[in-house]
Amino acid sequence: MPTEPRLADGVRLALTTFTTAPVRAGRVDRATAGTAMALAPAVGALLGVVLGGALLLAGALAPPLVAAGVTVGLGALLTRGLHLDGLADTVDALGSYRRGPAALEIMKQPDVGPFGVVALVVVLLLQTAVLAELAGRDAPAALAAVVAATAAGRLAAGLACRRGVPAARPEGLGALVAGTVGWGAPALGALAVALLAAPAVPGRPWQGPLAVLAALAVAAGLLRHLVRRFGGITGDVLGALVEVVTTLSYLGLVLTG
Repeated sequence: MPTEPRLADGVRLALTTFTTAPVRAGRVDRATAGTAMALAPAVGALLGVVLGGALLLAGALAPPLVAAGVTVGLGALLTRGLHLDGLADTVDALGSYRRGPAALEIMKQPDVGPFGVVALVVVLLLQTAVLAELAGRDAPAALAAVVAATAAGRLAAGLACRRGVPAARPEGLGALVAGTVGWGAPALGALAVALLAAPAVPGRPWQGPLAVLAALAVAAGLLRHLVRRFGGITGDVLGALVEVVTTLSYLGLVLTG
């Protein structure tokens, strides 16, 4: 496939996978999926600009906690709640202490178990609390923090799709994207996310990059554990990594600020 059509199809797939953007679907195959996963941090950065702008706007009209709640809700709306659903399903499977196909069956269940509910409550509370704190800070720093954390979360999904990481099932999103990303794109993505995070902590430009890179390091360890438990990645695993890294990045940026 020519490079330009593949890039265009990859952009479309990245947008439709990570957002609710009304984009016409293009060709979907493993080559296109690899391009989409490599572009995931860029889509995350764009989403972060929207969410950061919403936080600042809402913060000018309402108390910080209300602005934070609106922003978290908007983030779920603009992603169809898919990453949150993946987090709940993944934590339910982990909480069952089952492995392989038995764990995957739990992830396929339409309901959410107690472990998943607790995970959702904790993540949403933490994100709301952090955004409330950011709403009261300098606007450029707050915007940089939201953009960097949102981009870092999507970069985690791209890292999980690197070569050598298998799919847990022979079908589904995991099978489409597993092993499609080389090391070059994630390395560039990590550098870009680190640069985006630098303005998030005024006066200490090294602390923002350190916070997001530490969150990605935690995700790498979590990914290894999930692959051992499930046999590979699934779409739910990707969603869980997005939410975990986004939340940890937020926490790191606030605690170092």
